[in-house]
Amino acid sequence: MDVTTWYLEQTSRSDLLPAGLPAIEADIVRAEVASPEFSRFLYTAVGGDWQWTDRLGWTWREWERLLGGGVETWVAYHRGTPAGYVELTPGQDASVEITCFGLMSWATGRGLGGRLLEAGTARAWDLADRHEDREPTGRVWLHTCSLDGPHALANYRARGFRVYDVEHGAPGDEDEGVTPGPWPGAGPRSPTVTGPPDDDRRECRPR
Repeated sequence: MDVTTWYLEQTSRSDLLPAGLPAIEADIVRAEVASPEFSRFLYTAVGGDWQWTDRLGWTWREWERLLGGGVETWVAYHRGTPAGYVELTPGQDASVEITCFGLMSWATGRGLGGRLLEAGTARAWDLADRHEDREPTGRVWLHTCSLDGPHALANYRARGFRVYDVEHGAPGDEDEGVTPGPWPGAGPRSPTVTGPPDDDRRECRPR
């Protein structure tokens, strides 16, 4: 199966559009302690149904290096339980990439995806406020592809992201087949709740 990838960006803080209130309460908190164990848990719990496989073979040290490079992880909690997360990766050119974004299966369809994306994008724009060595953010970008959730592209556009490049026909052999699920042997899951398109949820496959 060939894969289409869309690259999207915001070039001004004013590009960010607000989301509606979600149907469930959520606190969005930065994971300030670098924890490879926690980051891998989030990666597999959110991405296991959507072919997030690039990091599955990483060692603990590789996760540690990622988190030591200025990456920020913002986690949405509902009643004390992780519901989803956003991973922000600063670039060398005052840009910030949203490298991972999505919700747990149980949290989908409740309007939380738009709220989490809004909050994560806002934290990308003010990232320099938390890092004295950073220039103010001048651009926030991400990519999504045809292997992601069916409403991913619409959700990003609803928050003010604009498509600036499209790649068609990239080979997707390694991404085909049964998704791995949240842990070895778990197998794929089906979302327990469905919702309107602007509520979608596990949208960004990391490189």
